Amino acid sequence: MYQRIIIDEIKTLSKEFRIISVLGPRQAGKTTLCRLIFPDYHYVSLEDPDTRLYADEDPRGFLSEYSKYVIFDEIQRSPKLLSYIQTIVDQDNVMAQFILTGSHQLELSAAISQSLAGRTALVTLLPLSMSELNTTDTTDTTETVDLNQQLLEGFMPGKHANKINTARFYRSYFQTYVERDVRQIINLKDSTKFEKFVRLCAGRVGQLFNQASLANEVGVSGKTISDWLSVLEASFVVYRLQPYHENIGKRLIKSPKLYFIDTGLAAWLLGIETSTQMQRDPLRGNLFENLVVVEQLKSMLNQGKDPRLFFYRDSHGNEVDLVIQKANTLQPIEIKSSQTWHSSFLKGINHFKGVFGDRVVSELVIYGGDKGRRNESYQLLPYKNMNQM
Repeated sequence: MYQRIIIDEIKTLSKEFRIISVLGPRQAGKTTLCRLIFPDYHYVSLEDPDTRLYADEDPRGFLSEYSKYVIFDEIQRSPKLLSYIQTIVDQDNVMAQFILTGSHQLELSAAISQSLAGRTALVTLLPLSMSELNTTDTTDTTETVDLNQQLLEGFMPGKHANKINTARFYRSYFQTYVERDVRQIINLKDSTKFEKFVRLCAGRVGQLFNQASLANEVGVSGKTISDWLSVLEASFVVYRLQPYHENIGKRLIKSPKLYFIDTGLAAWLLGIETSTQMQRDPLRGNLFENLVVVEQLKSMLNQGKDPRLFFYRDSHGNEVDLVIQKANTLQPIEIKSSQTWHSSFLKGINHFKGVFGDRVVSELVIYGGDKGRRNESYQLLPYKNMNQM
């Protein structure tokens, strides 16, 4: 069992809310985590066809059997249960009476906002963080892991716990995702084009998202690309990092940048199969940037914080890879896969400071090397030490 950082947050919320809803991608460990935290609860999987049929056809009868202290897994498969659950929790007013998990953000969030507003805490569980991956129940030491291998293998807990071959795992993961999850969300008529779309998205990791260009390459409309991207985002496959812009002029880039929630899936989609190939691949730097951005996303979600993450870029090419907003302050972070420090790493941060002045705090460079340093103007942090931010 990997030691999931989010456990403390869920335990705290279980004392304050009648329902806990845990969202996240398939195989991120939602079921394992909930059964670990709530070992005495009934467990009901709504992926089971017979169980789902019973829940859909007779929700009152179904919930009479499971009216208290239940984990309902993949609740989006039977959304009509939510209205009946609302009635039960309003009558009983018992904390953590129901634990819900789901893999489809749009479907579940919309249903919850209608039926369970104010009654449930929403928690997002992403795949393992770097620190979680390197620490299990049986050891409290952090192992040294090769960066190329880490980018390649990704962070899915089941893959690592069961030592599944990387290519086989992600091939199966992607095929199952397209055939089951995507078809549940949209009426997918041509899976070949959708798969091409996802692979092209992997080729754009860490880059500005150009919808028109992608539509031309895939051979579909811009509206279809927009819909498909929403599907990837709603099912926790990709993450759109929005640009930071205020009323400081009209020359700021306003297109988002695209990242994958798991670098292993992105690497597989790109056809990268070995550490040697990863080291030589032209997108290695982009995948490293992906790793750092998503690590920050995981860190904030695991602490129950709203992830106010952005990037900065203007039409002159001045850019900061990641900007973290905290209240009225801005922390610029430059991300470099290089193992060697170079003063040019600070170019974007220095420009950013010139624009935002006193609001800028804790300038940081995260890089692929091993040695850190701190001085009056910036901190250089090895990527392995990101949990020390």
